[in-house]
This record gives sequence, C-alpha cells and structure tokens, in this order.
Amino acid sequence: MVMKKFVSWRFVALFLAVVFSTACFEGVFHSQYTLVLPRPPEAWVSILGEPHWRVEWLAPNGSKKFQDIAPSQRLEFELPQTWINAVTAWPYWPALGIGPGLFRPCGAIFPYDTVGSRIYLSWQAGIDAVFYWELVNAYRQNASTSRVPRLPQYFDWLRFRELFQTDVLRQEMRDDPWLAAWPSIAERTVSSGFDRRRLVPEAVVQRPIPVPHGVWHGSSPFSRPLVFEEGQPPVFPARALTEVWISSEGILRSNNSAWSFTPFE
Repeated sequence: MVMKKFVSWRFVALFLAVVFSTACFEGVFHSQYTLVLPRPPEAWVSILGEPHWRVEWLAPNGSKKFQDIAPSQRLEFELPQTWINAVTAWPYWPALGIGPGLFRPCGAIFPYDTVGSRIYLSWQAGIDAVFYWELVNAYRQNASTSRVPRLPQYFDWLRFRELFQTDVLRQEMRDDPWLAAWPSIAERTVSSGFDRRRLVPEAVVQRPIPVPHGVWHGSSPFSRPLVFEEGQPPVFPARALTEVWISSEGILRSNNSAWSFTPFE
C-alpha cells in the first residue's frame, strides 16, 4: 500500500476546525500542559550523565518557542488548541561541549500524545516531531510553487505511525527510523505528496577511523552499539550528515568526508 498524497486537505482542515472548537468548548483540551519526558538510554546516562533538554513548541500565537531545562526540571507551557502541532526536546550535555542538535530528540504530536493536562514525549514520536518541522521548512521554501498546501497540520499522523508497526517498511527502518534522510523526504512530500516507499535508509559508507577500541554508542536512541575488539580496526557507518558516537574514552563526530575525536579528560 502506498500513501501517495495527503488526505484531502480541505476536508481535514474543516474536520479539525469543528473537532477542536467543539473540544475546547467542552473543556476536553487544556491550554496549559506539563511536559513529561522519556527516560534517556542508559548508555548515554552511564557515559555522559543526565542530559539537559532544549524544548521547542508553538505558542498559541503561532510563534516558535524554546526553553532550556536542567535534569529533573519541571516545564509547563501553553499550546494552540486549534491545530495539530509538534513538541520536540533535544538532549544535550553543556559541560561536555555537546550542544542541542547532535543527539536525536524525543517528541510528541498534539493532541495525540496528551492525557489530561500532560503531554507525553517519546523517542518514537521524536521522528514525528522532526518530520513535522521539516515539512514546515520545506513548505516555506516551496510555497510560491506549491499548488497544494501540504502542511503538517493536515498530515495523517496516525497512519504515518502505523507504518512503523507493520512490515510494509524494511526492518532496518523500523529498528532505527533515524537512518532515513528526513529533510529530503519532507521536500519531496511537499512537492509531490507522501509516498512510504521513500522511507528507506540513507546511503552509507563504512569508514575506518583510528579511535580507541571498545563499545561505541550512537546518537540515535534506537541504534545498536558497535563493539571493536583489540586488534580490530574500528569501522563506522558514515552518511552525509554528521553523526555522534560516544564511548567511555571520548566523543566521535563523523560524516562521509571528515571526522574528529575528542577524548574525555
């Protein structure tokens, strides 16, 4: 089965307007939400410690908001009640020089991930949230030529999520959706509609890098660790975008054209 395009955007827009206005009138949705974050992967915490978070969301006036929070810090914020929108939280470790954007985020899609006055972020929905913002960016860049307003507010997010629960996608993609080139997928979705056949891993090359042996963990919460024994040259998968790998020895940043290793002090 192929999702070649969005569902009828005019129908969805009208449907959502009715549903959301009715829900708000009846008090189903709240305006103020408490952020609930998922537990970071134990490998990250054991090596780097508890992360800080940079949270991104849309305010009721439509402007994008950012808030940095420390580990265990509580955050409450308002969300617009009249359209589907995304919340993203990027983990980072300022004391180690690891800023927001290097490690993959968790996320949520409003209103699907809300329960009462809480919004629950998850690592799987981090894919949804990033794809949401990539669709926004792609539409802004192509708004003058786009005949159909393929905005994320009108996207079938529930059907999108179902793709990762079935065998219509390759096992590799279901195991780690961050292997796909989401900016490119968003651009093609905005220009010609969504097609699940584009959900494939990005091209990769295997690159030998002279770093310490041992266990290395990726910046995706879904990635499997790489284990390099003594006498075995470490070889990392490299793609166009820079990826981060960590071990007890230090931090590796690499792509298919360059790399840098920063040892822990």
